[in-house]
Order: sequence, then C-alpha cells, then structure tokens
Amino acid sequence: MNWTATAAITLALGVALGAFGAHGLRDRLDAYSLTVYEKAVFYHFIHGLGLLATPLMVRMGLISASAGSWVCRLLLAGIVLFSGSLYVLAITGVRTLGAVTPFGGVAFIAAWTLLAVAAIKSRGH
Repeated sequence: MNWTATAAITLALGVALGAFGAHGLRDRLDAYSLTVYEKAVFYHFIHGLGLLATPLMVRMGLISASAGSWVCRLLLAGIVLFSGSLYVLAITGVRTLGAVTPFGGVAFIAAWTLLAVAAIKSRGH
C-alpha cells in the first residue's frame, strides 16, 4: 500500500472534518458533543502525521519496511476506530459507540510501541 498517499488523504479528510465541525456543527452540537468532536479531529491529525512520517523512517533506514507497514496499519486502524467512533458519537449522541473507542486507543498505543521497538532494533540509528 502507498502509505504516503494514504496519509495525505487521511490528513485532507482531517481538514475537511475539522472544518465541518467548526462551521457546520458549531450551532448544532452541545458543548460536550463539540468537545468530543474536537478530540476526534485532534487525534485524527496527530496520528495522520505519524502515518505520514512512518514511510519516511522506512526510506531513511530507521525501521524495516515490515515494521513500517504494521505501524501504518495500526495508525490507520486507530484513526478509524478511535476518531471515527468519536465523530459518530458526537454527531448522533449514541453513547454505546464509545465502546469502540478504546480499541482505537489500543491500536494507537500498539503502533507507537511497535515503532519504538523497531527503532531500537534498527542498525543503531
């Protein structure tokens, strides 16, 4: 998979969803839901940047291609599960969707942990 292109699309989507929240939802969501939505956008962006940086680390030889691919898969899964569930929760108010959010958090933690382990195992970079 082309992870750089995937990251760029993910980040573009983050901008669009952030703008939608700021302009389209501001008057439609209560304060709690707007905070949830903003948290979704924040985590979406942070991990989208990680998704963008990881292929660069592979190209620089800081981590293996296999590790980089796994990190990217986990980051993308985290964005979909964590941020996605929070977007839907904020817009619909269906609180049971919050049960999905921790799985996204675990994917984020696993991605960053795998990146650390891969960096440590690399050729001393």
